[in-house]
Amino acid sequence: MKYENFIMKQNIRVENAFEYLYRNLIPTIADFDYLVDWQTVVNNKRKYELLLTNLNFLLGKKENFQEEFEFLFRQNPSIVEAFPILLATREIEINMIDNLQELNVNRFVFRRPNLVNIDIINHYYYFIEQTGLKSLFCEYGITNLVDYVFGVEVGLNSNARKNRTGNSMEEIVEYFLTDFCLKNKHIKYISQATREKIYIEFGININIDKNNRRFDFALYNTYTQQLYLLEVNYYSSQGSKLKATAGEYKYLNDFLKSQGFEFIWITDGKGWLTALNSLEETFNHNDYVINIEMLKNGILEEICK
Repeated sequence: MKYENFIMKQNIRVENAFEYLYRNLIPTIADFDYLVDWQTVVNNKRKYELLLTNLNFLLGKKENFQEEFEFLFRQNPSIVEAFPILLATREIEINMIDNLQELNVNRFVFRRPNLVNIDIINHYYYFIEQTGLKSLFCEYGITNLVDYVFGVEVGLNSNARKNRTGNSMEEIVEYFLTDFCLKNKHIKYISQATREKIYIEFGININIDKNNRRFDFALYNTYTQQLYLLEVNYYSSQGSKLKATAGEYKYLNDFLKSQGFEFIWITDGKGWLTALNSLEETFNHNDYVINIEMLKNGILEEICK
């Protein structure tokens, strides 16, 4: 640890620095956009809106449904492109087994077919019959497929919350980096810092431990010519990845330090309370393991002086 002065300014004894770190882990970084990204939902729904309006023609047509389906298909074969979203998937191609003993595989491609004949129509009719879409059209009281898909999109969007957490952590850190660099004009930063981008921006060659290594941020002090490479993450719950991440960043710290660069690991979240031993081991080994509270209290001034 190389920020003893910062710790003492917080009226904390240096030997209690790790306790200061874990007692100030925050329970969430979610803002009100975390639950649903409404604009994405609206945009995704809009992609299918015309096709869904066409498919509304089939709603409630229990009598002669197959004939009505054939009629609509001949009028607009593109309706097949909307079938996957009705089943809450975005797959363009779906392979299904219809006989477990013989393992017959049916391949369905959800693009407008170039040729429309009775075999093609029956192929897609078989799909909607076997997947239950026929029941969706006929039996479940659905009155508007556009509204139905809006609900599907909300559900699918909730699956992206994990990604939004990662993005939120980076956005929080970038807020502090931007403010720090505005106050210290001699310090520059870039995000998503690849080896190539670091060379272009700062004229510095770095060795990397793997080809796809991309640091969340890179800071460069033009006065001291010191490069700082930052990784950022947040863990709200327990998991095996916590221990693996802590171990990886011990190695990364040594790898970068051997080249004369500084490594800053910014991490947070109550998930670390289930893996304190791993976090403490890396905290004691690395020079800079910090959290959001420390950023807020100005630790970058101490690190990059």
